Amino acid sequence: MIVDDPALRDRRKAFRDRDHAGAVLAEMLAPRFERRRDAAVFAIPAGGVPVAAPIARRLELPLDVAVVSKITLPWNTEAGYGAVAFDGSVLLNRRLLHDLGLTPEIVEEGVARTRAKVARRESVLRRGRRSTAVEGYHVVVVDDGLASGFTLRAAVAALAASGASAISVAVPTAHAAAAREVAASVADLYCPNLRGGRSFAVADAYATWSDVGEETVAAILASSSPPPSVPVDQRQRP
Repeated sequence: MIVDDPALRDRRKAFRDRDHAGAVLAEMLAPRFERRRDAAVFAIPAGGVPVAAPIARRLELPLDVAVVSKITLPWNTEAGYGAVAFDGSVLLNRRLLHDLGLTPEIVEEGVARTRAKVARRESVLRRGRRSTAVEGYHVVVVDDGLASGFTLRAAVAALAASGASAISVAVPTAHAAAAREVAASVADLYCPNLRGGRSFAVADAYATWSDVGEETVAAILASSSPPPSVPVDQRQRP
């Protein structure tokens, strides 16, 4: 199921910045997730973290990160043919691999390089902060936008394998086709600014757009509520 806002469909510059986008999403999510003891917010760094922070605050839920990185082409570091998630799992775009004629050796090298990148980023962003035990939790996965959805699907698969009881996705903006594809594999997808058309850029949904540094992400995590450390069915209930 996709939940959007008809008033924001196909609009550009629907949000002032990531913080504003997170506030809009928080109000959409509040009726279902506010103060739930069996829910947690996971942001995909870097851009998803400043969107997720106001969501976690408004809903009074713990915030953590689901570190995922695309596996980039040797000759183009902006284009990827797969993704590696925080648990080391790999999602490959098999059709693209075939079209590009990448050898198994090139793919293996790319996967190894990306796994090392994910491990380094986990350490830098957490700074000793414990990781979350998601077993038994309804996880809300947040990013700042959804274009192809490949890295987000890798995060969803890793969280599901970690034992999440259910997974919802919350993104401020998304291409309609990618949203439908991702929504088919999760409980529901919240996206106020759903857009169609042949041309799509996440940045077009924001009046102010800039890269988010690792220092900013680490600071947001350090100031947020700590993640749950044990499965929900083992926690003391009221």
